[in-house]
Amino acid sequence: MPGENLSRDEARERAALIGVDGYEVSLDLRSAVGEDDTDGPRTFRSVTTVRFRCNEPGASSFADLIAPSVTSVSLNGRDLDPGEVFDGSRITLEDLAADNELVVDAQCAYSRTGEGLHRFVDPEDGEVYLYTQYEPADSRRVFANFEQPDLKAPYRCFEVRAPEGWTVWSNGAGERADGVWRFAETKPISTYITCVVAGPYHYVTDSYSRTFADGTTLEIPLGALCRKGLAPHFDADDVFLVTKQGLDFFHDHFDFPYPFGKYDQAFVPEYNLGAMENPGLVTFREEFIFRGKVTQASYEGRANVVLHEMAHMWFGDLVTMEWWDDLWLKESFADFMGAFSLVGATRFENGWVTFANRRKAWAYRADQLPSTHPITADIRDLQDAKLNFDGITYAKGASVLKQLVAYVGEDAFLEGARRYFKRHAYGNTRLGDLLSVLAETSGRDMSGWARSWLQTAGVNSLTPQVLLGPDGRVKELAVVQEAAESHPELRPHRVAVGLYRVTDAGTVERYARAETDVDGARTVVADLAGADAPDLVLVNDDDLTYCKIRFDETSLATLREHLGSVTDPLARALCWSALWNMTRDALLPARRFVDLVLRFAGRESGIGVLQMLHAWAESALTHYAADDWRETGGQLLAEGARRELYAAEPGSEHQLAWARFFARTATAEADFGLLRDLLTGAESVEGLDLDQELRWVFLEPLAAHGVVDEKVLAEELARDDTASGRRHQVRCLAARPSQGVKAQAWAQVVESDALSNAMVEATISGFVQGSQRELLAPYADRYFAAIERVWSERSIQIGMHVVQGLFPSLQQSPATLDATDAWLESHREAAPALRRLVLEARDDLARALRGQACDATADQRL
Repeated sequence: MPGENLSRDEARERAALIGVDGYEVSLDLRSAVGEDDTDGPRTFRSVTTVRFRCNEPGASSFADLIAPSVTSVSLNGRDLDPGEVFDGSRITLEDLAADNELVVDAQCAYSRTGEGLHRFVDPEDGEVYLYTQYEPADSRRVFANFEQPDLKAPYRCFEVRAPEGWTVWSNGAGERADGVWRFAETKPISTYITCVVAGPYHYVTDSYSRTFADGTTLEIPLGALCRKGLAPHFDADDVFLVTKQGLDFFHDHFDFPYPFGKYDQAFVPEYNLGAMENPGLVTFREEFIFRGKVTQASYEGRANVVLHEMAHMWFGDLVTMEWWDDLWLKESFADFMGAFSLVGATRFENGWVTFANRRKAWAYRADQLPSTHPITADIRDLQDAKLNFDGITYAKGASVLKQLVAYVGEDAFLEGARRYFKRHAYGNTRLGDLLSVLAETSGRDMSGWARSWLQTAGVNSLTPQVLLGPDGRVKELAVVQEAAESHPELRPHRVAVGLYRVTDAGTVERYARAETDVDGARTVVADLAGADAPDLVLVNDDDLTYCKIRFDETSLATLREHLGSVTDPLARALCWSALWNMTRDALLPARRFVDLVLRFAGRESGIGVLQMLHAWAESALTHYAADDWRETGGQLLAEGARRELYAAEPGSEHQLAWARFFARTATAEADFGLLRDLLTGAESVEGLDLDQELRWVFLEPLAAHGVVDEKVLAEELARDDTASGRRHQVRCLAARPSQGVKAQAWAQVVESDALSNAMVEATISGFVQGSQRELLAPYADRYFAAIERVWSERSIQIGMHVVQGLFPSLQQSPATLDATDAWLESHREAAPALRRLVLEARDDLARALRGQACDATADQRL
């Protein structure tokens, strides 16, 4: 639609012109059930009344609405012709008064893409479930509004008509009377965090109580909900435990009571995100309800997301960025606070290890793409905003905030947050508003720090230089800082430098540590002069800053022989992360990284780190290994995984992780035979419980290698005819090594919009198999011929799935790189967001080719 992609300039102009006093929204969702009786999209009635002021009476503006049709529009009692004022995404508003009332009666469409009001039919029982997802700008698919974050308003009346037997939830507390659900008035909030969840959900309740120092007591009703089919697996008690721990933590540290009344958490089907911070009604992907045995890393990940979304109640919901340029003001803070509170309030005391190993890997990748951007980004429009929910805004921003805490001190940082909430409650802010309070509380000039860390892009590398004296002790230890040519900024880093030695017992222990400010190209760490000669120097010990760690030759030699013996879990994780970055940067051959995983991963105590090592080893083999070694490497990984599977403690989470890894790396007939025998019960591994989720994990490689056929997959679906089971079956069906299968999967995703978002994702995941490079080769040309059309015809979410997921990343040759460059050259006028996705994929491909060239010369390298 011509006006669907709202620009920043338009938003600023509208915000300067109008102020919104309140909304009244009425939705009739009774059409969600029953048979479809139309050829077009299934729709529901949406009636909105919005009252707003205009600073320039007589001026014109517009309201936002994406809907198949509009029945009527009334402005200040004047009936407007919908055919004249509504263009499919905007309603033109002319001759505005000082005070205005707009009433819009529309037929809005249910979604199958996870955007707007998503409708899901449960295959188990035919029940219909609804939920909304709006960020950054999809509430206009459900009701007419002014869709930008700085036009906050209270929702004075929100009512929903729903089918009999349903429950409806929204941001405020709700009651049903005379067949209508009515909800309490909200505080002033942005459109994108309003929410509706409706259906026959399973609902569990609890409560939270907090008495403050002044004697006042805060009572918060808690709720958690999921589909009825998932109720037997729903461990709501653990969700409530983390929720209460988080509320205590944030009340202790923020000194601002939770401001939004109740606190419901809905786990919903076919969700595009991890979660969304709608005040009073947080929504999560239902995969956080575990149908089978998972490792503690999964529980830790869920707890982190619960706390991340809770932090948003203050950073994002109470105080909101003015425009998406400052998205980091909520996402970076929530990502940091998620890990901070995870460690400070819950049983997951090693949360910073996971952060260093997993979250920062996301940031490092994103920050080396051609699309990298400063944490405070230049967001021109909503398509830019959609793509900016990335590793820079989340994980790099959180890493930089961890550096900020080291820079100003934890007390000053938290006091700054407290002043920020009180000063800007229910308002909107920019970067300067936060910096001013931090300058107050820390006494530091924040402008230079912000310029270096928030307003520049790219990641620095820190490398130790050790000069030993005649006595064998450290004469001088320096840290060398480097930057990429494309982003040459050298930043100030507050770091800890750790010196480690190999002990007589064979362990690697830290014996000296110094904190220092690294600034410029070379910094001498004076406090370490005179120390014993180190076997390993870790230049970002304790992970205080955001950088790529490099090693000197002595440190690399130590890690080659003793990586698994580094006793500190965080230090060990940092070493693994640094070695992975070296592999991606073509400084360490992929086969050397795989060898390190095979030799030392079995000794890794941290289950989250182990699972990350598995993922990195697979990626090293798929993308960075030379062609002539890839088959050998695959066999080595499968053999190693099988060996560790049998060696792991029976019933342990490490055993489960190795079982999953073995399935993903299976390459030989013997591997497939073992998987098949485990599925049939002809073979067993002591302690390994083959639950339904693990059965599907084993079936996918068997399908991808042609060992099992459609009949076997149909029989498995009969065992598990659920929403999850159908997604697994679709993935396995698309994974089969057949030209006809691939053609059908391609057509279902690229040529048709019949599949829901979850099924599109599952089909693409099955379609792309590392073992099927030749079979997928013909689709490279088809990809470039199709993506512009797909981008223009489909929703941005589906467009992103297709453009990212189907890029010919397995066709690793200069010819594919040339084809990508040719498309970019001939499509300079294509949508910037589309070009960005293709540019990112091109960069990954070029990096893979550099990695393969490095691996091909492995004998001359480390």
